[in-house]
Amino acid sequence: MMTRCSYALPAAAVLIAGLAGAAQARDLTVISFGGASKVAQAKAYYQPFQQATGIKILAGEYNGEMAKLKAMVDTKSVSWDVLEVESPELARGCDEGLFERLDYARIGNKADFLPGAAQACGIGTLVWSTALAYNADKLKTAPRNWADFWDVKRYPGKRGMRKGAKYTLEIALLADGVAAKDVYRTLATPAGVERAFKKLAQLKPHIQWWEAGAQPPQYLASGDVVMSSAYNGRIAAAQKEGKKLTIVWDGSLYDFDSWAIPKGSPNKDAAYRFIAFASKPENQKVYSQNISYGPSNKKALSLLDKSELSELPTAPQNLKNALKVDMEFWADHGESLEQRFNAWALR
Repeated sequence: MMTRCSYALPAAAVLIAGLAGAAQARDLTVISFGGASKVAQAKAYYQPFQQATGIKILAGEYNGEMAKLKAMVDTKSVSWDVLEVESPELARGCDEGLFERLDYARIGNKADFLPGAAQACGIGTLVWSTALAYNADKLKTAPRNWADFWDVKRYPGKRGMRKGAKYTLEIALLADGVAAKDVYRTLATPAGVERAFKKLAQLKPHIQWWEAGAQPPQYLASGDVVMSSAYNGRIAAAQKEGKKLTIVWDGSLYDFDSWAIPKGSPNKDAAYRFIAFASKPENQKVYSQNISYGPSNKKALSLLDKSELSELPTAPQNLKNALKVDMEFWADHGESLEQRFNAWALR
């Protein structure tokens, strides 16, 4: 998983009948992960929401750091109203009181959403994958899975991997032959952790670490790496720009990003209005048409063409050998594993 941007609303659009009061509301600050996803969010959510309500969206970005949010909540100086957050941080932040507990009567019917989307402190807004991506101009033979990712003799060149324990340790175990259904059971044991780090150590001399979602497609396009773990939406955006990058879905890791309301947001009513708006199937359809992340509202799937659906993580053929990221595992073990990873990466 970056710049801040905002969108001015034409005066005529504000004067929607019956919404004069809403037009006087303070601006709504929505923070997401930026990049191509933010462009799609602007088209699907930010601009239409402004036009419908007269509430101006101030669209900011972050890299998922929770320390800044915690400082805001602790000092009661919250300036973020709606936050896009990954599942492990959502679970941990909910436990720590960093997010408001959601009232689903103000959002929608939980049954309309994919299993796991409706959480106590967040509602899934998209389904994304971390998948193996490669540059088809650099490799004569297509890699098939994470085991091939580790095969530096057959596929010489640097590999891109996310600089962190999350996703990286799962990928190491998949590459070492652990079945997707057994990954978290294995990683929950000391022996499993040792196994993952031992597998990573084999590849370490060939790894170029990435920290922001925009980096893998850049590394691949420039030839700095021949393969990389990458967010599927970032690769799809690069493909649309004409770059010859390809996704291998086998062994992909998928999860939700969710909308959450920071505890103590001064603009909670407008935040709920925005989240309800962004959870409607017709709006999620527009988002998925602009970036290849799956909708969380099941009703949006039927609104998409088959060709559009085939590029999404939620397509049946793409989910076949995929691994659902276990947010409870990372909430419980994330801190210790990230500390160990950071120490290992420095060695």
